[in-house]
Amino acid sequence: MLTTSSRIRIQEILTRLSMGNEVTLEERIFLNKYATSNQNVSSWLRKASRLQRKQPISDPIDELLNGLDLNSDEPNSTFNPDQDDLGEWFSGSPSWIRRS
Repeated sequence: MLTTSSRIRIQEILTRLSMGNEVTLEERIFLNKYATSNQNVSSWLRKASRLQRKQPISDPIDELLNGLDLNSDEPNSTFNPDQDDLGEWFSGSPSWIRRS
């Protein structure tokens, strides 16, 4: 369960992260703790990371993936069907996508 005080602290840290400001190791550990157990925090963290990289979205498919929060956390990550397992590729996605 995410308390109000935790949510406010998380959002403050994510705001600084998205603007490229300093975030301490303790704050990153705090974020990671909640991001691994809370899908909303994980989504907020991915969005803050994308904002920090300031990736321009010019392709409509990328815009759709970004809106659905399906873009990769890694800026150069791509799926290679000859070498990659599709299930592993979607491992960071929301639970409704990971259904088998």
